[in-house]
Amino acid sequence: MTVSSSRRQALRAMGALALGLGGRELAFGAAIVAVRVWPADEYTRVTIESDAPLAEKHFLAENPARLVIDVDGLELSPQLRELVGKVKPDDPYIAGVRVGQSQPRVVRLVLDLKQAIAPQLFALAPVAAYRHRLVFDLHPVREPDPLLALIRDKEQAEAKAAQSVQDSLGEFIGRMNAAAASAAAGTTTPPSVANAHPPPVLPVMPPPVVPPVLAQSKIDRLVVIALDPGHGGEDPGAIGPTGLREKDVVLAIAMLLRDRINANPSMRAMLTRDADYFVPLHERVKKARRVQADLFVSIHADAFMNPDARGASVFALSQSGASSSAARWMANRENAADLVGGANVAVKDQTVMRAILDMSTTAQIKDSLKLGGEVLGQIGKVGKLHKGSVEQAGFAVLKAPDIPSILVESAFISNPGEEAKLRDPDYRAQLVDALTTGIQRYFARNPPLARSRQL
Repeated sequence: MTVSSSRRQALRAMGALALGLGGRELAFGAAIVAVRVWPADEYTRVTIESDAPLAEKHFLAENPARLVIDVDGLELSPQLRELVGKVKPDDPYIAGVRVGQSQPRVVRLVLDLKQAIAPQLFALAPVAAYRHRLVFDLHPVREPDPLLALIRDKEQAEAKAAQSVQDSLGEFIGRMNAAAASAAAGTTTPPSVANAHPPPVLPVMPPPVVPPVLAQSKIDRLVVIALDPGHGGEDPGAIGPTGLREKDVVLAIAMLLRDRINANPSMRAMLTRDADYFVPLHERVKKARRVQADLFVSIHADAFMNPDARGASVFALSQSGASSSAARWMANRENAADLVGGANVAVKDQTVMRAILDMSTTAQIKDSLKLGGEVLGQIGKVGKLHKGSVEQAGFAVLKAPDIPSILVESAFISNPGEEAKLRDPDYRAQLVDALTTGIQRYFARNPPLARSRQL
């Protein structure tokens, strides 16, 4: 046999082997399913979804500031190149992205940074509709103080309102002076008499200056309410028959409720998220405790196995099992949010987690049931209730040991009729009115104590 015929036989054998293999065996490394970017003031998340696990190494570099990530087992692909165009100019952390094949089967991602970051990189196993995910969370080196931000926001709102009053007063005085001058010009009073008694001009007084001591006392009496729009980012929550996503509708409701609460000079609302990004369950509780919240209200619009299920519900925490099988099912579903949205379990504060899991108190549950009863009574005036009493289950997000906490299921988004209601701005406004009234009625019967806790 000649050398050329031997070579041809070898090529035929290799071709037959290739025809017998699938695309996965022929591919070099993992295949990219999708790349996503979730920018927010709190942090920016970048995810790479693939059909097989990925390994990475990363380091921070300076001059200019950048995060360099080497991902093993990858070949450069059009999907990875899409990451460059997904970073928006208003991203708080990422100025730009560069992608290249640094060596065979190793792709290098370079994230040019706008500020110093503390990156968290971790992998997520397949869950729900997602395959394997490699997650890059870009957090600021120094987190802002949320309570100080609330106080400053309130002070700015008060200053703006005072300036608006002052502007209106100045405009009124100006009109009065102009009218007086016009009247004086049209009279026959001798100039000497007119000059002797000119029309009075009222002085424009500056807004009063609040002494520091009084300002501090006002801060101490400020009632803080933590509003928690469920889900967010890669966790869409439940999805209605026509595609309405729970994470979108509950954020819209929470922002309306925030504005209603902030209209009360003695109250301030804090959102656990104010945009489309994911917040782990324990972080939601931690945020409420950091602002020393007097109440915690988590807002949802869940789905159920039966599309005919309808009506709003209010839940409080239970230490002794769920009040119904439906309540248990919903709690299990909500508690799985960390798996879908992607929580970095390696960095969870064990002290906080221990408090969340073990330190919920009887007093907290008692107050939560009072709050839930007031809110449920008002929601019942807006539409049908799924159940006429506050239900209880082991919702992880309700386990702040020192904050009365409720979870409101505003409607079943899985029900076509209720999904339509959730799209309706009028229904949302009525729901916000009901929530606001319920919260106010709770405080009328249970006045908040003087704030003595320290940050």
